Amino acid sequence: MTSDDKQFLDYLSYISQDVRDFTSDVADATDRHFEFVAASIRESCLAEWLPESFRRRPPPPSPPATRLLTPEGYLQQIQNWISRNRALTAAIIAFVGTGSLLIYRKRKGYYRKRRARRASNGARREVIVLAGAPSLPITKSLALDLERRGFIVYVVVNTAEEEQTVQGESRVDIRPLHLDIVDPLGTQQAIDRFNNLLLSPQQAFAGASPHNLNFKGLIIVPDLIYPTGPVETISPELWSDCLNAKVLGTIATSQAFLPTIAEFKARVLLLTPSIIASLKPPFGSVESTIVGALDGFVASLRGELDTLGIKVVQFKLGTFDYGNSVGKHQLQSTDRARVLEWSSSARRLYGGNYLAHNRLTNSNKQPKGSHMRELHNAVFDALTQKYPKSVWRVGRGSVAYDIVGNWVPKGIVGWMMGIQSVSTEDATEPRLEDSVQSSWEKIERTV
Repeated sequence: MTSDDKQFLDYLSYISQDVRDFTSDVADATDRHFEFVAASIRESCLAEWLPESFRRRPPPPSPPATRLLTPEGYLQQIQNWISRNRALTAAIIAFVGTGSLLIYRKRKGYYRKRRARRASNGARREVIVLAGAPSLPITKSLALDLERRGFIVYVVVNTAEEEQTVQGESRVDIRPLHLDIVDPLGTQQAIDRFNNLLLSPQQAFAGASPHNLNFKGLIIVPDLIYPTGPVETISPELWSDCLNAKVLGTIATSQAFLPTIAEFKARVLLLTPSIIASLKPPFGSVESTIVGALDGFVASLRGELDTLGIKVVQFKLGTFDYGNSVGKHQLQSTDRARVLEWSSSARRLYGGNYLAHNRLTNSNKQPKGSHMRELHNAVFDALTQKYPKSVWRVGRGSVAYDIVGNWVPKGIVGWMMGIQSVSTEDATEPRLEDSVQSSWEKIERTV
């Protein structure tokens, strides 16, 4: 092919490309024109001035996305609420989780098996001294429980009758320890015999390897029965007897065992009531005073022995279910017999409030106290834990009444206990005297 032919073919290709571009533009312009004409016709057909029969109906709207109209299930509602309240949900989960964990640990600890350590030959070697009246239900219960858990329990006695009471339990490892704190020489001799017993090798049975005893702790249980009544009617002799028996007796018993406690690094446990001492209500001056004195003594003793690595623990007791105990009935009878000796003026001034106070505190409709097992477990833990708490609140009401006594105004506490204001003018009226006197006559007939 010559160069002229090639040049001619190139010229024809340019012409064909121009023709294609031109025809494409013409076609696009034609399409746009027809679309414009069609849109004008559609608008004319939908015009309002045309009759309804000539109008072109618009296409029906597209159906919306299908949605279930059925109500949401409980699970979906909960999920939606959680997504809207995430902070509150996290707080609830934390509260419920922590509470469940504490309840689980408490229940697990409540039923945990607790046993005292034994010697290598299986014999008992942990010794507990229980200083409390053997006739008290709480002393009996603690002695039996500690013996059952593997301790050798020595109960402090002062008289032959108390010694016979301890021996009447017929338990080999519940033994009396005669200690008369009134006689210093006899007390020292009894402590020396007790120390020799602890330091002397013991033999459980013939042929067994000897072992030494270990003094684990001293548990002091002052008498939990206190007289009640107005301060005006409590004689100085009664105050002296209570202070000597409950305060000075506790201090003297602790002093007698302190050298042995320091040598064996034993622990000191003191059990005191807490409900009256927390509320400090009227007619409870004796108990409030004595418990306050014991609180101060324990705090000072704790500070002294803490420098020696010796733990001093105080138990603030609530109410417990002692079973068929007659101590409460005896206390009520003693109070009723004593108030009959009040002067007529004291009966007029304090009789009505004292009756209301006794009806509330000594009512048989009060709920039962905690089970004694709660106290048993707490005493065992206080004796064996490496770092026990300084103050244990055990028993029903021990925590609640402590909060009420510290935070609730005294006027409200007195109102809750039925205490009312009495004026001296009204107290001299015969009508009030007759009503109060009739109440005492009813009490006298029941005593």
